Amino acid sequence: MRLNWQEERRAVLEAAQRMAALGLVVGTSGNVSMRVDVDSDERELMAITPSGIEYDILNTEDILVTDMDIEPVEGCGVPSSEAMLHAEIYRHRRDVGAVMHAHSAFATAVAVAGLDILPIIDEMVLTVGGDVKVAEYAFPSSEALATNVRKALGGRNAALMRNHGVVGVGADLREALKVCELVEHAARVMVYASMLGGATSLPSDVLEAEMAVFEMRRESLEG
Repeated sequence: MRLNWQEERRAVLEAAQRMAALGLVVGTSGNVSMRVDVDSDERELMAITPSGIEYDILNTEDILVTDMDIEPVEGCGVPSSEAMLHAEIYRHRRDVGAVMHAHSAFATAVAVAGLDILPIIDEMVLTVGGDVKVAEYAFPSSEALATNVRKALGGRNAALMRNHGVVGVGADLREALKVCELVEHAARVMVYASMLGGATSLPSDVLEAEMAVFEMRRESLEG
């Protein structure tokens, strides 16, 4: 077993601070995690941001390592209140190495409206896996919320949390952040397009071809 996981904890810290710098969260909202090496009991582990500490004053020691039952392994703080959501995704998606939960303005506005983000630009299909579905509302930090978001996520890399925000996942922290940025961009485009008469999806033949590329990549990560 490798103690401390300093490199991984530092990577989570840097990703969380980058998320904040990009304006994807406000205050202490949102959270970030990544898979880390198993411990001596062969438990699956994740490094995750703590609850209630503003991003600009976070340091590496504030990032916690827990198992998928949210039992602490390293660190003394309280893990993010949405740790259960992160664990639920890791359990069901072997291709996912990092999870990011953001509260960006346009994605949250679409989530509040209860709308899916349509596959309106090519990057959405190739990076996210098509449309971004909105999960049914459930109380924050609850098991029901974790289940609802995991179901809305399916095999894609993003889902909206109704009346809450957005979740982006990826093979690593860089990809999860890219997904959250792209979803915010697509949400903004969809909102603006609706003011001009409505947003339209990409042609079906394009969607099919680009989804094949996305699925091929995801299958390679699962294997």
